[in-house]
Amino acid sequence: MRGAVYTIVFAIVAVFLCLSAERPAQTQAESRPVVVRLRIDNEAITPVTAQFIDRAIKRAEEERAQGLLVVLDTPGGLVDSTREIVKSILQSNVPVVVYVAPSGARAASAGLFITLAGHVAAMAPGTNIGAAHPVTVGGLPGSPQPSPKQTEDGEKPPAQPPMEQKIVNDTVAWARSLAELRGRNVEWVTRAVRESLSASASEAVSNGVVDLIAANEQELLAALDGREVRLASGTLQMRTAGAEIRLHEMWWGERILAAVSNPNVVFLLMIFGFYGILFELYTPGWGVAGVLGVVCLVLAFFGLAILPISYVGLALIGIALALFLAEAFVTSYGFLTIGGVICMVIGGVMLVDSPAGFMRVSLRIIFPFAIATAGVTFFLVSKIIQAQRAPPQTGGWQMLTSDAVAVEGFESDGERYRGLVRARGELWRSVSSSPVAADQRVEIQAREGLTLIVQPAGQKKVLSIQEERKSNQEMADSVKERRKR
Repeated sequence: MRGAVYTIVFAIVAVFLCLSAERPAQTQAESRPVVVRLRIDNEAITPVTAQFIDRAIKRAEEERAQGLLVVLDTPGGLVDSTREIVKSILQSNVPVVVYVAPSGARAASAGLFITLAGHVAAMAPGTNIGAAHPVTVGGLPGSPQPSPKQTEDGEKPPAQPPMEQKIVNDTVAWARSLAELRGRNVEWVTRAVRESLSASASEAVSNGVVDLIAANEQELLAALDGREVRLASGTLQMRTAGAEIRLHEMWWGERILAAVSNPNVVFLLMIFGFYGILFELYTPGWGVAGVLGVVCLVLAFFGLAILPISYVGLALIGIALALFLAEAFVTSYGFLTIGGVICMVIGGVMLVDSPAGFMRVSLRIIFPFAIATAGVTFFLVSKIIQAQRAPPQTGGWQMLTSDAVAVEGFESDGERYRGLVRARGELWRSVSSSPVAADQRVEIQAREGLTLIVQPAGQKKVLSIQEERKSNQEMADSVKERRKR
């Protein structure tokens, strides 16, 4: 009995020891740090990007991640979207690490502000940062304006317009506040905005613009392990050594919206939408073209709401489409089409009010599309002209282009010869100034009511003055009727 009791006690102790031995392993597995990662790969900063980063921050907070790693490569973007991203980063309860990578990437213009807002800023070798001079209200990127250091000795730099001065001063104040908050070089950041100054990765680290250089993400996470960052909720020590990286990607709706915000896509959607609705109005049927045209226009309007649009460029594109349409109704000998091509090219270039190439409609899209539209217009107009000049295929005038065969020999009434001919499967009473034998081929020269005036095939057309006048009058009446139709 005692042996059985000892056996049971021994088994319980063994099970307890096994469970105790497994708990550290389970705790270690559960306590493995997590880092959420997203990538902006050579994309412009738009409202879709702002929504994407905000959703990533919320996911990192829900999963209690050690940080959000933003792998950044951007030429710039819209100032409103950049401000939204900066606000989300500053209010984040998890550290946001902005990593300009891979080698060859850049954090230009809007990318500088996102990098400054990050709790930790890092760069890969061979990257650059800066060039944040504001040029338009709609976007941050652009070419630098003259500064006192850029002018010749003794020359006073040209004064900026009041509105541009306000924009530059506001942007400088914003950049300085971010640099002061993160303890970065305020003076360099000021020059990056006023003078569009840029720096390489090593220069950015030596000037105190970013915190460190890392060749890859594993090296970056190893360098961040144990680093203390100040969040909105307090100070946190990061544990990133051996962290599990969880990729955060755009869902399909964000991908569609991101594609629509491309100026080239907006241009094409706008043109296709116009053509779809126009085709539906001229050839009503199942409504497929009209529905597709409306969908294209709705997506184009979404893109137009995001981008800094020039209404002059938009008006020129509308004028171009109107000129292409008017070519079918006005005899301009192609001048309307040429004017439409010119308006479409100029309007496409001016459509997006930004001097940066990534925010403009590409000439590789504008020129082929304008030339193709002009070619289609010329083709349709030529077909319309050919149809108008073609002889009538129905009515009495069709008889003038037909041959006939005499059913019987014509009989003379003293002045002319009369008989029956078969033309286009019909029997007609006919008269001729020359004798006609049975089954002889004749040519129809005119028509008087229900009587045809014919001549034997091969003979010259001989009409009296009265018959010629009647023929000309009938032709004129026919032309008038066609024009009324």
